[in-house]
Amino acid sequence: MFKKALMGAVALTALVVGAAQAEDLKEFRIGILGGENEADRLRNFQCMTDKLPEVLGVEKVSLFPAADYDGVIQGLLGGTLDYAELGASAYAKVYLENPEAVDPILTTIQTDGSTGYYAVMVARKDSGMTKLEDMKGKKLGFADADSTSGYLVPAVTLPKAIGAPVEQFFGSTGFGGGHENLVLEVAKGTFDAGTTWASGVGEFSDGYTSGNLHKMVEKGLIDMDDLVELWKSPLIPNGPIVVRTSMDDSTRQAFKTFMVEMPQKDPECFSAIQGGDYKGYTEVTPAFYEPIIDARRSKIGS
Repeated sequence: MFKKALMGAVALTALVVGAAQAEDLKEFRIGILGGENEADRLRNFQCMTDKLPEVLGVEKVSLFPAADYDGVIQGLLGGTLDYAELGASAYAKVYLENPEAVDPILTTIQTDGSTGYYAVMVARKDSGMTKLEDMKGKKLGFADADSTSGYLVPAVTLPKAIGAPVEQFFGSTGFGGGHENLVLEVAKGTFDAGTTWASGVGEFSDGYTSGNLHKMVEKGLIDMDDLVELWKSPLIPNGPIVVRTSMDDSTRQAFKTFMVEMPQKDPECFSAIQGGDYKGYTEVTPAFYEPIIDARRSKIGS
């Protein structure tokens, strides 16, 4: 038994070393989308920098928190990032510019077993508004032009819900500079309401089980008793974990295995990087995101 265990350990060591040597990878570079403050993003991903060097056989793992979504998108397109977790619209932008730049390999599974989430429009409770129709003529805030829930899906689906083009129904629109900042601007009164993302599972009073509202509640930035939900979108595909397409197979498989095992082996790290409660990961391909790719192509162009 000892001999068999020793042989297994040797084989594992060879796999890890081989993963790095196959393309002489010394640094693994992680792109982190904008949306919440940089210190929180770096802290949430610290567990990755601690564990991945041994898993991948690299000298270091570096974190690159972009100021906005496009910073990570351009890093992936330029080949200067190895891995990132994107929203579906951000992935669609990468795909439309270069379908060979990255591969989507995994996405999250919600606690109810679904692989989707929602865009939600929230307003201050003391505004007196209780439904979408109350926003007629008022100022709507979007999170980021490259956000699925914070812009693309609302821009595509709201016209049907309100029976008019967005620019005709609302008094004005603008961008809040990421999901977290958008909700803070709604709370300050800069926008009458804003669109952000949430699992749609669990209680609104908790900010649902995951998503931007949930993270802000956990950090003490908002009290959901101060907000009201005016609208919820159709289900949106959970965003993908993507890796650089040119990454060699050994490194890719070692990384993918690490991610798939994380929810069981390190649930604290899993919860930190995902910003809430999920069941785990499941495999995805570009086909899973075709509806969002088509929507982005028709609405934005790329």
